Amino acid sequence: MTRAIPRELKEALTEKLAESLAGPLPEATPRRVYGTVALPGKVSAVIGMRRAGKTTFLHQLRRERLERGTPREHLPYVNFEDERFAGLEAGQLGFLVEEHGRRFPEARARATVTWCFDEIQVVPGWERFVRRLLDAGGCEVIVTGSSAALLSREIATALRGRAWEVPLYPFSFAEALRHRGQALPADSAFLTGEERARIERAFADWLVTGGFPEAQGLDGAARRQLLRDYVDVAMLRDVVERHGVSNVTGLRWLVRHLLGNAAAHFSVEKFYAALKSQGMAISKDTVHQLLAHLDDCFLVRLVWMESASERQRMVNPRKAYPVDSALIAVFDRSGRANSGHALETAVMIELERRRCAVTYVRTPAGYEVDFLVRGAEGEMDLIQVCADASDPATAERELRALAEAGQIYPGARLRLLTLTRDGAPAEVPSGILVQPAYEWLLEIVKID
Repeated sequence: MTRAIPRELKEALTEKLAESLAGPLPEATPRRVYGTVALPGKVSAVIGMRRAGKTTFLHQLRRERLERGTPREHLPYVNFEDERFAGLEAGQLGFLVEEHGRRFPEARARATVTWCFDEIQVVPGWERFVRRLLDAGGCEVIVTGSSAALLSREIATALRGRAWEVPLYPFSFAEALRHRGQALPADSAFLTGEERARIERAFADWLVTGGFPEAQGLDGAARRQLLRDYVDVAMLRDVVERHGVSNVTGLRWLVRHLLGNAAAHFSVEKFYAALKSQGMAISKDTVHQLLAHLDDCFLVRLVWMESASERQRMVNPRKAYPVDSALIAVFDRSGRANSGHALETAVMIELERRRCAVTYVRTPAGYEVDFLVRGAEGEMDLIQVCADASDPATAERELRALAEAGQIYPGARLRLLTLTRDGAPAEVPSGILVQPAYEWLLEIVKID
């Protein structure tokens, strides 16, 4: 039974419900999510970094259902980030379902309602309400939220195995092209000289601009400030407030280090020693915790070294990547060109977008391959990323690393990705595919 609810709150909830079922749905650049978005009996939880476009994607899902014939009144949407909802409790959320059933009894009878709840984590105990909706049967539930409260380990615990994660990242290269109104090539490996030049210019620009929707089209200064704001909010809201972090100075040092040294090896012990030498009081356990929190809120993505030994995996450094390549230039104070780091970061995020399991490989001879990739069907790829491998010495090093790793993982496909076609080696051994990274990024981008 729905808990007693004040009249003002009833009116606010009713108004939100009515607004969601009137007027056109917001239009935006179509987003592609790999894999299944919804499973029967599961809550679809759209998760990801703040400002990546989760709310817009939710409306895209509503629009797709509308186009497939679902009546508009069967697609209610409520955003709980409204000051009028302060003090709203989980036991009062049932009013929404009751009110919708009164207004649209045929929807309840047909049991085809898709409930879309945005920022639902601001309502304490929301999980109980969502579980009750699922247990009642016959409806679909999609939730989104900016808080770390909606990330994997907490969803799994709160919903007792009833959640289905749908990760969303900033724009991919294909999505960025569509957002700018630029045509995607039918075959990225079969282009005229003019088409290739256009794509390569756009690709180089995307690596700098990144994929956050609000950052598209901004000048450099405005974009950098916007991205700094994103990082600050993620740190303060999703780490400090959410986890009660007291060592904010140590957190800021860690964030600057990770975002300014993209694709680099990160050792907790070395970072701890560096802070200690600066007179900063912080424990190794705190560094481990902060690193996990940053990974949880999607600001940083971590890659472990491939090893059958858990101990070996734990003692070797991880590689850290920002969730968006544009963050690198904002935090890198070295003044060096960042094209290589940005390229590797873009490849890593794309692998996560494709829901691959990713590690890096260190061979017995000391060579390193950037990514060992395991796909959903068990297929394996070894991917080396090098912005410019046209120099013979560079090409020899990168190709030798791939070849040696290929002997360790004989079933893996070997791939070298470069920034441009001109960056490819002059000679390539058989069995290794070399291509510009944008070709690989655009290989499977069609949205039905």
